[in-house]
Parts: sequence; C-alpha cells; structure tokens
Amino acid sequence: MSDAENFAGSCLCGAVKFTAQIAEREMAVCHCSMCRKWSGGMFFAAEAEKIAFEDEAQVGVYASSDWGERCFCKTCGTTLMWRGKDGSHSALAVPTLDRALEFALTTQIFIDEKPDTYDLAQTTNNLTGVEVFAMFAPPS
Repeated sequence: MSDAENFAGSCLCGAVKFTAQIAEREMAVCHCSMCRKWSGGMFFAAEAEKIAFEDEAQVGVYASSDWGERCFCKTCGTTLMWRGKDGSHSALAVPTLDRALEFALTTQIFIDEKPDTYDLAQTTNNLTGVEVFAMFAPPS
C-alpha cells in the first residue's frame, strides 16, 4: 500500500491542471544536456506514482529518446514532466506544484554533465549518467 499524498499543480497559463500522487517530498535535479535544453536550466523533479490531468488534450508530448518522452503545456510551453514510454517512471516538474516549497532537494543526477558555471549549496546524493541508467536497466 502506498503512502502517496495528492498534490495539485498547473502550468503558467492555467490551461493544464493536474493532481499528482507523490510518496516523498523529495526532489532531484537533472543536469543532463537534454533536460537543460528542454527546461532552460536544471530540471527539478519528483517521482510521481500517478498524475491525473483535468484536460489531457492541453498536454503536448515530445518523444525525446527511444525510452522517454517530455510533456509540456501546448499553450504556454511550461515543462510538466519526463516519463518513460513504458509507463514505469514519471518525473514531475516540482515548480509546477502549488506546494513546491515543501520539497527538499536530495539528489543530483547526471552530475557528470553539470556545467562548471554553477554549483548547488545543498549536500545531495550525486549520480553520474552511467549510475542513473544502471538503476533503470532490466535485471540480467
């Protein structure tokens, strides 16, 4: 049984509204080159167990790789989430949540792709790209 809590959120213009079930008030930041280009900076995300959109027709989907897709508001372009094409993982953009300030930064992923032009002050768990992909690899 999940201990997930419901969190409401929306895009900048309000065309996309949703409720997400999130178990931990923790977020990770992704430094990979695709996330930085897509979000205009670092991508701050929380793992969501379930996301229900009020009007899914307002959500654009871009297949950014063979395994993942990036979702955004079709009207204002707000970055909403990254999700696995197989449905196994959804990383919701924490800044879109109404209660985003309740989330603690705990992890940095693709730390090996982080530019030298910035550093975060928090002490976090840091994972390289190889370590991240290993977490999602099917058991051998």
